[in-house]
Amino acid sequence: MVIKDVHNVYFLGIGGIGMSAIARYFNTIGKNVAGYDKASKSLTNDLLNEGIHIHFDDDITQIPDEFKNKENTLIIYTPAIPNSHKELNYFHDQKFEIKKRSEILGILTEEKKCIAIAGTHGKTTITTMIAHLMKQSRVGCTAFLGGISKNYNTNLLVDTDSRYVVVEADEFDKSFLQLKPNHAIITAVDADHLDIYSNENDLKDTFKQFINQIKPGGNLLIKSNLDFTAPHRDDIEIYTYSLKDNNSSFRAENIRIENGLYIFDFIGIKGRINGLKLQFPGLLNVENAIAAIAMATISGVHNDEIYNSLSKFNGIQRRFDYQISSDDFIYIDDYAHHPEELKASIESAKKLFKNKKITGIFQPHLYTRTRDFAKEFAESLELLDEIILLDIYPAREEPIPGITSEVIYKKIKNKNKILCTKTELFRVLENKNPEILITLGAGDIDELVEPIKELYSKA
Repeated sequence: MVIKDVHNVYFLGIGGIGMSAIARYFNTIGKNVAGYDKASKSLTNDLLNEGIHIHFDDDITQIPDEFKNKENTLIIYTPAIPNSHKELNYFHDQKFEIKKRSEILGILTEEKKCIAIAGTHGKTTITTMIAHLMKQSRVGCTAFLGGISKNYNTNLLVDTDSRYVVVEADEFDKSFLQLKPNHAIITAVDADHLDIYSNENDLKDTFKQFINQIKPGGNLLIKSNLDFTAPHRDDIEIYTYSLKDNNSSFRAENIRIENGLYIFDFIGIKGRINGLKLQFPGLLNVENAIAAIAMATISGVHNDEIYNSLSKFNGIQRRFDYQISSDDFIYIDDYAHHPEELKASIESAKKLFKNKKITGIFQPHLYTRTRDFAKEFAESLELLDEIILLDIYPAREEPIPGITSEVIYKKIKNKNKILCTKTELFRVLENKNPEILITLGAGDIDELVEPIKELYSKA
């Protein structure tokens, strides 16, 4: 498929974080862009303000007429769109050119040097950090991000002069197998998406397939001490990274907190960078920064450029994202939705706010993930001083009999716990005066952030 020959690009599920980045890209290069999403939200409002036509009903009559010309129209859809979707079936019946989001990302990255960040956790943060470090350097990059960068207020960076493209390589639906990167990072290979993979070994085998797609002469950067063995390849360089492991190719030393900032020294294959500053909180994010700095140096970014730009990294929306910060109350919003991510987020808060009571509001994401990891979710949530557990956000799934948030709730040993619906939440919060509050989850819990801020701003 030749992108330059396409005039119209129509998106089914345009409001998704990955889909919206691609929609923005086509809009930026002058294509005619429109799409459907099931609900209006801040991201779709942003796309509308950028001149992209969007409607919110599954209704063939609302598709603009120019997008019904199959000769010069490309249809892109997300796997979250059900097979029963009327518009999707219309385009199938009319024999339009239809591609999954992952297929298009593969096509868009073919002609540049692709840096792909894969892993069951941490990939959005590392992708966004790499994009920031490269954008602030002589090297530059185009980047498709899995979150909204707070530095640039977007999930897309475009640099037509740079030969590099940075992308998040998503393991869901085995999407990352559409990529053939020059450089790749593996951050974690924990069991997840067991609705897609038959078991943990199947997931690991698919990560091995991804590694085998790295182009000869490229590089693989993998986190040290993973329960995962990368396939042997003589035609690529393989490096490791970690927070403190002295045997790693890239690591940190002299980690400390000063005035609320993490400060550390970076040690890598091209020397040392002393006194790096990271204002993005959490010890886990120092490790994420090690991976990002390592890949940036491999890609030609100079040490002085890294030193100057890392301290200016402001983070990503919904990644340990401060909403209220005052002397007597802190409110943080975080996207964590896997037990390991919950554990990392909560432990980061406990390290930052010692001797403070931490209250967490968690919305489980997917029935299958709740079923498969109920015990692990309970163990992670027990790290909180107080737990408020919401109903499951189903996303693309139909209910599973017997699987509700109560499955997790019953396994939580901490007696300071509450199970409630989203509509009941504010009645619960009115009777509480938390010191540290964290909202956690990947569903529509983000819709509660502004009302929670409003509630505590009045207090």
